[in-house]
Amino acid sequence: MIRNIKTLTLLCLVSFLNFSCFEDNDDNQIAASAISDFVWRGMNVFYLYKDNIPDLANDRFSSNAEYAAYLNSFSSPESLFENLIYERETVDKYSWIVDDYIALEQLFSGVSTSNGMEFILFLQPNSSTNLVGIVRLVLNDSDAETKGVKRGDMFNAINGIPLTTANYSSLLSASNYTINLATYNDNGTSENTDDTIDSNGESISLSKLEYTENPIYYTNIYEVNGQNVGYLMYNGFTANYDTQLNNVFANFKANNIQHLILDLRYNPGGSVNSAILLSSMITGQFNGEIFSTEEWNSDFQTALENEDPELLINRFKNNDDGTALNSLNLDKVYIIATDASASASELVINSLDPYINVIHIGDYTTGKYQASTTLYDSENFTREGANPNHTYAMQPLIFKSLNVVGNTDYDNGLTPDIPMEESFLNLGMIGDVNETLLATALADISGATSKISQLKSSPKPAFKLFKDSNSFERFGNEMYVEKPLPDNILNNTIFE
Repeated sequence: MIRNIKTLTLLCLVSFLNFSCFEDNDDNQIAASAISDFVWRGMNVFYLYKDNIPDLANDRFSSNAEYAAYLNSFSSPESLFENLIYERETVDKYSWIVDDYIALEQLFSGVSTSNGMEFILFLQPNSSTNLVGIVRLVLNDSDAETKGVKRGDMFNAINGIPLTTANYSSLLSASNYTINLATYNDNGTSENTDDTIDSNGESISLSKLEYTENPIYYTNIYEVNGQNVGYLMYNGFTANYDTQLNNVFANFKANNIQHLILDLRYNPGGSVNSAILLSSMITGQFNGEIFSTEEWNSDFQTALENEDPELLINRFKNNDDGTALNSLNLDKVYIIATDASASASELVINSLDPYINVIHIGDYTTGKYQASTTLYDSENFTREGANPNHTYAMQPLIFKSLNVVGNTDYDNGLTPDIPMEESFLNLGMIGDVNETLLATALADISGATSKISQLKSSPKPAFKLFKDSNSFERFGNEMYVEKPLPDNILNNTIFE
């Protein structure tokens, strides 16, 4: 008997599997067990937590028939996939499977369906069920911007229906909806026991359209005590915009900035390579040194260590496919990050920290240090040669990142150096010197410690966070890799 079932092909299975069928996006009858075979094989090879899942053990099945029966015991590829996830609620909250990898590829390139309104949902004061939404960001050139939605706008109903913990998902997931605006009423007292959210009679109708987000949301240069301070709000590590990012740093370099404020407060992550490039633009003096290392499941880790240990190392760069990076050679950077800052955003903070002085302003970050990759139903799990009969793909966690001194497993997020919360009743405009988080960074640069104390002591409503708009994105908080693995390592791992 073979050591494991990875060598089985679908042709081997056809003779004795009683296939259950379903309809794919093209209404073609596809065997569910055929796709389930792809799911198990891919997870067996790549899944970070393979060692914790007995059903993924290489010797799990003693015969082809036992393997076939196992696949047939699941009603769908999705149910099998979920059965193979390690501690979904606490450890692996991020692996997923899709039945349309075209949409997935569009998302990774920055294309999605959106009305451009990013928001946070809170429980209303003195309520355990009623919700209030606050707009935290309006994306440039989006439907929301066109319709006049502003950062800080508050809404308590959709289509005239009060928002609650029971209906928020269905109301806000619709392609078209109207937000009913509201105001916060403290009823003239300092206590919050009588605070209410009151409708103001205004409303704005929004439509979700195909939208390509430029993650470079806002840049500026400020003068502080005779020194130039660069500011960049960067909302996603999207490889398609690496060239534009390099151009932003060219402008910073031309203006001889002495300080940089990198605003990642709402950045859910993205491309690992883009994170390396951004970090190399901030620095430049560490070209070729270790940016981060990778830890895979034990089988794949051993294969990489034996074949090419360099593949486990990500290094600082001085070019992007031959184009020189506009590096600033800074020895300090201010990074604004909050609980909405995840994965590749955290990778930048964690990987720069051993090399330069990283001043993290804001809140604890999300706590996602694992990366994923897209697996297709092909012989080597790449896009080339993918099974033309369906469009399923998986995005499982495949490794966790460590910085050069080995720091990882920051499940509770990265700790801020200067804790500071946004004031949700007075968010201010992004880029305004009085906006709380930017003002904190500028105050630290200028040495105005009293200003920071003043910002910390400003009153903030006792809101209880419920959800943010990233939670509506199926692929939010992602850190993914695009680098191909050598065929010899894949072949040795898959077909041994």
